[in-house]
Amino acid sequence: MKKAIAFVLAMALCGAMFGCQSAPAASTQAPSSQADSSQAASSAESKPVEITVVTSYGGDDGNRANYEAAYKAYEKATGNTVKDASGTSNEEWKSKIMADFETGAEPDVLFYFNGVDSNKLVQGGKVVSIDEIREKYPDYASNMKDELLGASPVDGKNYSVPVNGYWEGLFVNKKVLKDCGVEVPGKDYTWDQFLKDCEAIKAKGYTPIACSLQEVPHYWFEFCVFNHDTVDTHTKLPTSSTDEAGKAWTAGLNDIKTLYEKGYFPKNTTTATDAETFQLMADNKAAFAIDGSWKIGWFQQNAKNIDDFTVTYVPAANQRKTTDIIGGLSMGYYITKKAWDDPAKQKACVDFVKAMTTDEVVSTFGATAVTALKNGTKAPDNADSLVKAALSMAAGATGIAPATQDGLNQTARTALFADIKNIVTGKTTAEKAIDKCLAIKG
Repeated sequence: MKKAIAFVLAMALCGAMFGCQSAPAASTQAPSSQADSSQAASSAESKPVEITVVTSYGGDDGNRANYEAAYKAYEKATGNTVKDASGTSNEEWKSKIMADFETGAEPDVLFYFNGVDSNKLVQGGKVVSIDEIREKYPDYASNMKDELLGASPVDGKNYSVPVNGYWEGLFVNKKVLKDCGVEVPGKDYTWDQFLKDCEAIKAKGYTPIACSLQEVPHYWFEFCVFNHDTVDTHTKLPTSSTDEAGKAWTAGLNDIKTLYEKGYFPKNTTTATDAETFQLMADNKAAFAIDGSWKIGWFQQNAKNIDDFTVTYVPAANQRKTTDIIGGLSMGYYITKKAWDDPAKQKACVDFVKAMTTDEVVSTFGATAVTALKNGTKAPDNADSLVKAALSMAAGATGIAPATQDGLNQTARTALFADIKNIVTGKTTAEKAIDKCLAIKG
């Protein structure tokens, strides 16, 4: 970071008038509750504290190293300590976070999703709005465009400060493709071409698609559904499996079933973890994987040769252009109400979020991603070939649609994605899974 975080001690306003005759006596008594509170807050802020932070930068997340470097720099600059309780972003992680809030065990700072996922936190008064924080700290998130912060559907207010947005794309193992005689996909890559390439890759003994349908099926869900609607209609939720949106979902889920039946996923795709299946890419055993902009860091850490990999557009069908992508600003840092009301932690939490969302830090997390920064992100001077490919892809996008899954509540989304392995194995149908999900959504 270019500069250390400055500590500004709050000045308590003392000496309230209680009457001239009683002044000498008052000087020997405890101060008023307001002055006492202010003095306590000032004293607390001057001492190093420990704050608990939960983010999705856990496990094998590609930005784990960037996150650790950023919060350790904050610790060094402030003397405060970060108790990191981060985990891998999946439905289990989301459920645990909500359970912690319900039992009063919530963190002080939370890096979490905007939109429907955070509704309960806003409705329950568990997180503090940016407007309220700015009343005391006017420069909070001042380097961000307010209109891109991700306002809550509950009240239209901004609660979280994003690090970076995201795009989702097709990561490609060029070494595997070369051995199979398959060209690297370009901006006009179609679904039919993709199926032919997958067949050629499979015939050569490789796994065409690295994906765990057990744990992380949602990237393929998004694009398979996207191939049956448009940028303008992608976020529209169905009311049943038979309306227009429902038909698009059904067709998309059945496309995943076709990929499974053709043997294009790993043999253990319905039981394996995401980490296990994705490792096939680094081990040069799989050709394609859909994931997000954050995964670049994973390749930089795990690839034997970064030049063996690239990222491009997901194959398209019907009205969707290949260059239409899924993207947006879906996550950000929240300060919890519990921490905000704690004089010992309030400023430490504010300083933490500010430190994690400077222009410099945001650029290290995702120079290629969508951003809310007023000045934009800065691509690294020593950008590798994968980063350059990502910059090119993002620059060439003709349309960006947010993920449709973000419109579902957690319970409905969990049910739908849990059923994808049942759809592909014939234990249920796409229509039944959709209607079950929508019944939960209410």
